[in-house]
Amino acid sequence: MGHNRVVRLGVIGLGNIARQHIDNLSAGLVADCVLAAVCSRQPPAEAVAGAGAGVGARSVPHFTDYAELVASGCCDAVLVATPTYTHFETGACALRAGLHVMMEKPLGLSTLEGEQLLALQQPGQVFALMLNQRTDPLFGLMREIIAAGTLGAITRTHWTMTNWFRPEVYFQVSDWRATWRGEGGGLLLNQCIHNLDIFQWLCGMPSSVQAFCEFGRYHAIEVEDEVTAYLRYANGATGVFVGSTGEAPGVNRLDVIGERGALSFDGKCLLLSENDPPTGEFSRDTRAMFGMPETSVRDITPDRAINQHAAVLNNFVAAILRDEPLLAPAAAGLDSLALANSMLLSTWEARPVTLPLDSAHYQHALAQRIAGSTLRRKAAITAEVDMQASYR
Repeated sequence: MGHNRVVRLGVIGLGNIARQHIDNLSAGLVADCVLAAVCSRQPPAEAVAGAGAGVGARSVPHFTDYAELVASGCCDAVLVATPTYTHFETGACALRAGLHVMMEKPLGLSTLEGEQLLALQQPGQVFALMLNQRTDPLFGLMREIIAAGTLGAITRTHWTMTNWFRPEVYFQVSDWRATWRGEGGGLLLNQCIHNLDIFQWLCGMPSSVQAFCEFGRYHAIEVEDEVTAYLRYANGATGVFVGSTGEAPGVNRLDVIGERGALSFDGKCLLLSENDPPTGEFSRDTRAMFGMPETSVRDITPDRAINQHAAVLNNFVAAILRDEPLLAPAAAGLDSLALANSMLLSTWEARPVTLPLDSAHYQHALAQRIAGSTLRRKAAITAEVDMQASYR
């Protein structure tokens, strides 16, 4: 594909997030890429009218069967933006056909599905995941500071992410969301998958997780809408992750603590604290009974103005045309999926779960929940949709 100058992209799915990707393409925000086809379960006129999709969706072939789009020859790559339970079959079809694939999050219902998809990737085939928050300059800066050793050895991590509030109508207008069969979970697999990805991207994977999930605490759903998890890392560090879709106004607070300092993000500002000397050294050497090391604090919040989704798509296209390294290869999606799966398994079995996750064991436990789950009937409600209000 390196000799081609333009990537012909097919978008499979015409839901809320797919429309945003199509709008970015129509606005020319993705270089060297054209919308070549779209696919949805609804007939073409109904799908495009109902989606309010951009100009591009109205002027390209429409398919109602993703396999027909894949086999049509009109696309070099596809973006899979369908309900989670269809990610595996749709992604597998495109990968087997040799197309490049961009998958909306999460990679699948489980780590086992993700592993099986990755096994289908062929040499030279670009397979990426829409982990758009990796393009946020703030998280990029945090990653650079941690990697540079500015904080020293990490001793504690903490993310309270409870401003993912979702009202009942969010679930009522969907037949697949917040069901074991359709999504494989709720809060962890949908909203917090971004936070779990960034958490491990910054701090690494824990060695074990003990979690306490609440199922349908705030909503009429069968899956988790609140979680509190305790993490242990191989170096002895500890962590806490808290998430909720039922709390308002909610909190977004991320702290990464080390011997030499700390990074603290309150949802708006990023502060860097630096200790002189490091806490361990000061503790050993001081004679001041209530003393503390000298600490300097700086606001290092960067400009965060970026179209995250367009940035990831631009990188995907550049990887296809110019072999640019992927910001979020599909394999990177396994870790956040493993964290989400581990938190559910820990709750179901009331025990700590050691990582790496036994994906076959988790799949068996999930299958038991799926067996008793059904997709819901969509409520006859017209929902007001403002996608910009959905991001945190």
